[in-house]
Amino acid sequence: MRLRNEEERYAAALITPSMIVVFGVIIVPIVTTLVYSFVNINPLSSHRGEFAGFGFYIKTLSSRAFWDDLGRTLHFTIASTAIETFFGLLIALLLNQKFPGVGLLRSIIIIPWAIPTVVNGSLWKLMLNGEYGVINALLERFHLISSYQSWLGNPKTAMMCIVIADSWKMTPLAVIFFLAALQGIDQTVYEAARVDGANPFQSFLAITLPALKPTIMVIVVMRTVEKFKAFDIFYLMTRGGPANSTKTLMYDTYLQAFTNLNYSDAATYAYLIALAVALMTLVYIRLMKRGDNI
Repeated sequence: MRLRNEEERYAAALITPSMIVVFGVIIVPIVTTLVYSFVNINPLSSHRGEFAGFGFYIKTLSSRAFWDDLGRTLHFTIASTAIETFFGLLIALLLNQKFPGVGLLRSIIIIPWAIPTVVNGSLWKLMLNGEYGVINALLERFHLISSYQSWLGNPKTAMMCIVIADSWKMTPLAVIFFLAALQGIDQTVYEAARVDGANPFQSFLAITLPALKPTIMVIVVMRTVEKFKAFDIFYLMTRGGPANSTKTLMYDTYLQAFTNLNYSDAATYAYLIALAVALMTLVYIRLMKRGDNI
């Protein structure tokens, strides 16, 4: 009994510093932000310090700006996740083949993912520049456009450009997941399918795709959560413009807190985002469990 008590005290001594860090870095900000969403702490408000209850949540959910931000956030999330999943699978299928140089390609495919987001956003902003961007130069050289375009200055194309920039960086992550899953599939199954007369497309639908369903779900869950709370790529490339065409929920949260000094509104946005992410995650988990039972 004495030895057990000593082991417990030793374990507690080891865990305590980590618990203090977790409490200070994670739990305290979470609780503080929750309090801010119920209490008016906006420094410019005449009602500062008053308990607002669900007033800020009602105000936010009644706002047209919030739903517009949500629509743009969903647009970015769905488009980017779909592109990364689709092209990640195609590239992984290619890299899963045996041909000269495949080892080199598998090594360099990770480079875009390794590039910091700050560099990625700045790089694409330069390439898409309406006056000297290389994208305009290439498109004009191949006669796809008649003159240089301000891609990031046009509300119709700005979001598309951010989707492309973000997808270029993050697709290699999907490639890694898919390639690992593909290499785990028993090759004898494909040999049996060929003996039965199945062509490559039929083998993909009957063998590869079912085997990749768990991986696809994991990638979709991971990327959806990350996309929904994306901020840095928007800050670097467009700052929410032009005409708010790239102003997402997370970027509007930043504006509410650090530009408008509406800390309570920002806290409310933050918790609504967290709630939306939690709901999407629960939906994905249910879908995964349903797929396992089929």
